[in-house]
Amino acid sequence: MFNLEDQKYIKLLDLNAQIYNESEFNCKHIHLDSKSDEKVFMVAFRTIPEDSTGVAHILEHTALCGSKKYPVRDPFFMMIRRSLNTFMNAFTSSDWTAYPFATLNDKDFKNLLSVYLDSSFFPNLDKLDFFQEGHRLEFKEENNTDSELEIKGVVFNEMKGAMSSISSQLWHGMSKHLYSSSTYKHNSGGNPENIIDLTHDYLVEFHKKHYHPSNATFFSFGNVNPKEIQEFINENVLRSFEPSNQKIFVENEERISKPKTVSEFYNPLPNDEKNHHVVLSWLLGESHNPVQLLESYLMSNILLDNSASPLRKVLESTKLGKSLSPLTGLETDHKELVFAAGLEGVDANAQDKVESLIINCLKKVVKDGIPHDVIKSSLHQLEIKQREITGSGMPYGLQIMLSCLPACIHNDDPLKVLDLDSSFTKVKENLKQDRYLEKLIEEKLINNAHRLNYSLIPDVSLNKKNEEKILKKIELKSKELSDSEKNEINILAKELKDRQNQIDNPEILPKVTKQDIPEKRNYPDVITSASKNSSNHFYKTGTNGITYHSILYPCENLTP
Repeated sequence: MFNLEDQKYIKLLDLNAQIYNESEFNCKHIHLDSKSDEKVFMVAFRTIPEDSTGVAHILEHTALCGSKKYPVRDPFFMMIRRSLNTFMNAFTSSDWTAYPFATLNDKDFKNLLSVYLDSSFFPNLDKLDFFQEGHRLEFKEENNTDSELEIKGVVFNEMKGAMSSISSQLWHGMSKHLYSSSTYKHNSGGNPENIIDLTHDYLVEFHKKHYHPSNATFFSFGNVNPKEIQEFINENVLRSFEPSNQKIFVENEERISKPKTVSEFYNPLPNDEKNHHVVLSWLLGESHNPVQLLESYLMSNILLDNSASPLRKVLESTKLGKSLSPLTGLETDHKELVFAAGLEGVDANAQDKVESLIINCLKKVVKDGIPHDVIKSSLHQLEIKQREITGSGMPYGLQIMLSCLPACIHNDDPLKVLDLDSSFTKVKENLKQDRYLEKLIEEKLINNAHRLNYSLIPDVSLNKKNEEKILKKIELKSKELSDSEKNEINILAKELKDRQNQIDNPEILPKVTKQDIPEKRNYPDVITSASKNSSNHFYKTGTNGITYHSILYPCENLTP
């Protein structure tokens, strides 16, 4: 049974945030009660990888290939044609996986809720789908067991592409050493070399452990009844499970006692063979603590926001490198924040010089002090940036859900994150203290021993070496294959082809009919006032304290 645990009216968002807790399964339902007609739902799971096989990523793909109630090969793609959704997707992050959707139609909301919950909690996880989405061996020449073996798979090829990008290599290489004791040292998307070690059995076990109601958080937004959603969850999910006492969470990183310097290799782009990358990075406070998060953003903005910002100015004007590293700035996706600054286009043996340049700049900022008008301006910009819910191609309600998701994943209070006003009030109080930001830079950066100086050294043969590693693995596997196993590979290729050509019955899935569409649509109330030369229209809605103003000028009197 879901019980109301806490609630708070967030005036600037014009919504009542309610936190329900299920008494047996100890899982939460965060309902953002709003007048909005766009209804959003999301179910999220803590997914904590223990390796770089990409198990969470491949599971997200495979879960969307048919479920107990909806045994069709691609229910999501088929639902696009049977739905009036405004958004349908699934995301895998470094420590969570989420399945969100949005729609303006009541019947559509119920349909999608049924499909999403069944797909996530009761997926078929068919072996063929695992081979299709994850990885498999196939002979280059169909039915010829003497031809070369090659690796195929949607995620395998996706990650081969993703990991060829230099910024991905920088980030994952850096994370491996900055987070040497926690889950973030692994590549949650999957390293191609490790993906091929993932087995179907391990994927099924991972689902059983992580996609359990006791490890789930449910979110809803809009003009929907939370009790109806909870009854649906009880009836269609919870009654099929037993509560689990297994605790799944991310441990904080063990702090190192002195800074580390590490160098690794990457494959440079053509005509870029002497381009070294050097990045200095620090581990800061927790990303789900809203005050620490805002203060870290403010510190980062003051140091890096524009060409006049002290650290950016130093990095842009130095002869040590050609341009700023793509990782420069604040990274907020993990449980603990990362601040990074660095250069690309650095000469060989200049790693220590880049570190001295950055540290000396920070010391100078602390010594000289930060002008009050710079702090005021940065705080103003930060407040607008944090309050503005841009959408980025996502529904408004989903943006709000994703902002409070980290607090839920890491067992903190999402209401604190939603109430930006209180957090900004606290930050402004802190800034009244003498040299508060200077002390923050000193504590979080200059005196912080958990610091990594990471460099990537160009090696034009690296991609070839990595490819050879994968080919050696295939070669070893092919040598161990018996004639019957080779035959099985051919049978698998044929079965996959047949499955892809299979025509599913779409009527298994629910749909919206003409009768389910209301004859009238609701529009926001408008307040209109007219003056001599213009008319003004005002719309009241929860925009997180930001006023949006558009002016339209008539152009009918323009001459040719």
